Amino acid sequence: MNPGTAPEFPAEWNPPSLRRSRYTLSLMNEGHRAGFLDDIELRRMQRQLWLVLQRLIERYTQGESSSVPTETAESLLTSALYALDAYLLHVGPPRAALTALRTAGIADLYEKGIECVRRTFEEAKLLYTEIRKRKLDVPIEAYHATIDESLPVFMNNYGIVFDAHDTMAGIDYPLAIDDMKLQGVFYIKQYLERLRLENEFCIRFDRDEVLELLERFGSAARFDYRIELFNLFELVLHHALFSTMSGGDSDRILLSPSQYGRLERSFASANADEIARTVHRGMARLQEALRVDDRTADYMNLCGERLIPRLVDAAARGRLRALVLTVRERNITPDVIVMHAGDKMCDVRLRRLLEDIARRETKEGKVALIRANVFSLHDYLDLLESDCLYEEEYDALYSSFGDVELAILSKIVWYEELRGGSAPLREIVERSESSNLDWKRRFAFYMNGLNGARIRSIEGLIDSIDYEEVSFR
Repeated sequence: MNPGTAPEFPAEWNPPSLRRSRYTLSLMNEGHRAGFLDDIELRRMQRQLWLVLQRLIERYTQGESSSVPTETAESLLTSALYALDAYLLHVGPPRAALTALRTAGIADLYEKGIECVRRTFEEAKLLYTEIRKRKLDVPIEAYHATIDESLPVFMNNYGIVFDAHDTMAGIDYPLAIDDMKLQGVFYIKQYLERLRLENEFCIRFDRDEVLELLERFGSAARFDYRIELFNLFELVLHHALFSTMSGGDSDRILLSPSQYGRLERSFASANADEIARTVHRGMARLQEALRVDDRTADYMNLCGERLIPRLVDAAARGRLRALVLTVRERNITPDVIVMHAGDKMCDVRLRRLLEDIARRETKEGKVALIRANVFSLHDYLDLLESDCLYEEEYDALYSSFGDVELAILSKIVWYEELRGGSAPLREIVERSESSNLDWKRRFAFYMNGLNGARIRSIEGLIDSIDYEEVSFR
């Protein structure tokens, strides 16, 4: 059998075994298995692919050698297959791709694939330039590090010929919806397209509202939103949707307590299907109000579908407040404690203080010396980790602290446990595992001895304290 007499295959031929990541090879294997390629054609394609690899090796070694280490050869072959995949995926459905394999030489398809990769890289660079110019002004470290540091690594080092498959960029900022099956420039282009879409959506909303929403989000989740990994678009979209569903404006993302109450009552007696219908209707109204394009609408809908089961679960468990954030009550003034850079001791002064503490004979004397000389959180942590106190001496120091100081230490000691907000402080304290640091072990022991009212008071302060900006003055 030759290419001209191969059996016909259905126009909609699309076997489930085809893999996008190894499209060319899986297309050849499936075509052979199904009888659309005979043994002769398959061997011919394999020989042509081997010749492409040989030329690529010669190009890689600049003609000095026809062989390279196995690891390098495998990487070059993967790069060549990436280019072939790019073209064959571009030409159309599997039927058209297999026809191209049968009627054209692998070398010719490879060159067309290289051009396809090159065009995609140029498109990605234009997207990146646009995104960098219109970057959101938000204090989220992973977002800025990805745009300012990680993506330039890719743009400056991507190798179209030898490393076409290599993404080579450690991207930290997560998209709302990502396709991690993609590699190389096709992944980066998809990432940039979706990041641009997310940016364009978020920029529609008032920056001050976005910043306040971030503060409320970090407080509710009990983590530092500036350094944690989360997606801003999803947070903003959800609250624009909540605002719309609660009768508020679609361009607002800060909900009042009364809006929250309406949502809570609406979902309290609703089943899963009713909640899904409410979300779908709300999403349609939001899209109409914001006049988004079809691509943005599709992306919003995908995010909405992922929100539904979370809403259903939160409503069933009476934990809707974990998803829906409201503005802070204006008549409540949170504890605000500010650490000035000048409060921190120099190393020499801290060393002398530690020596003075060691010379004091009583725990009361040591605590008095500490309270008279230490004011910044950094210095307290340095002191606690210096092992200058012992057992009951830690208790005496902790007993001298107020609820604010204890809340700060709680947030440090049980940061991971508190960040999700899934368990009360009392439960976290009771199941706390023994630490290899004496001060943390003794702190857990001390906190376990406090009564319920004191623990609840400390827990109430935790959400309003950012321990990166505090002092013990």
